[in-house]
Amino acid sequence: MTDTLLGLSKPIKKYSNFDEASESILQMMSKFIEINTLFIAKNDRQHNEIVKVFNKDSVLLEEGSELPFRETFCKLSVDRGREVLIIPDLAGSGLTKDLDVTKNLGGGCFIGIPIYYENGENYGTICGLDTNSLPFTDKHVELFETMATLLSYVLELDRANKEIIHLSAPIVPITKGVAILPIIGDISEYRAEKIIHTALTSSTDLSLNYLIIDLSGILQINDDVSVHLLNLVRMLDLIGVTPALTGIRPDLAMKAVQLNLDLDNILIGGDVEGVLSHIGFSLNRK
Repeated sequence: MTDTLLGLSKPIKKYSNFDEASESILQMMSKFIEINTLFIAKNDRQHNEIVKVFNKDSVLLEEGSELPFRETFCKLSVDRGREVLIIPDLAGSGLTKDLDVTKNLGGGCFIGIPIYYENGENYGTICGLDTNSLPFTDKHVELFETMATLLSYVLELDRANKEIIHLSAPIVPITKGVAILPIIGDISEYRAEKIIHTALTSSTDLSLNYLIIDLSGILQINDDVSVHLLNLVRMLDLIGVTPALTGIRPDLAMKAVQLNLDLDNILIGGDVEGVLSHIGFSLNRK
């Protein structure tokens, strides 16, 4: 009986962002095409940066390396448009034989296709490179077309996720030295890390004395995320910002007790108004 039948199959991979997904995509593609190097590059029309690379044998490219965009195979791919560009002989092609990158490689082959955002803006390219000439088939073309489309979709998900994170945990200044951080929705570990970064950065930029963290909008929270949020409270205290927690629901309070979290030195209030009153502010209704 196989592990799958026993319920012991590998868990489905989860990706937090474009970088994680693109790395896995290159590794998967390497199983379907016999080419030494697969890579994803990003360009701003001036520079071409290798953001992800998978080398099988020889190291032809390294992550983080950068060249002027006009001197790269990627530019030729972008100029081609939404079709796969295949150059079976780099040293013999009029497009590439005079490029320094071709001379440095000593020849070989290239295959690539651009990656676009939903609005039609070019992000970069997904490409394959080898120092030997290789026979490319229709299946290879289809593979690159499919992966470029998939990466375009992942780019939009990544962009949307970043916007959601920003909008669902905004720092709201209410007076000099005091701000509120309302946390809304489900909190994953990745999102908790982003919230911590935003809170610490904004607290410094705004010269905060108090940061009120309102948890009433949280839908679900697990043990790891609870620890992250408590770590945020401790970090705020270390940088001289007095943290306060409001909106702690009964289930969150029970989880804090179960985890034996130390809340003794943390300012806790039932709502924002109560905490503001405690630190010397009052709301006057007219």
